[in-house]
Amino acid sequence: MPKAWSDKDERQYKHVKESEKERGRSEDRAEEIAARTVNKQRSKEGRTRDKQ
Repeated sequence: MPKAWSDKDERQYKHVKESEKERGRSEDRAEEIAARTVNKQRSKEGRTRDKQ
């Protein structure tokens, strides 16, 4: 997990990853979806660096 992620982000990542695996996604795809979900949430909350 990236250092910038909080404990909450890590919990969300694990939860989304497990949910996706239960839905039949591969391990790699589940990890990708989970990471994208967490990063999207962090961005919405303004906890990411702005792109310039």
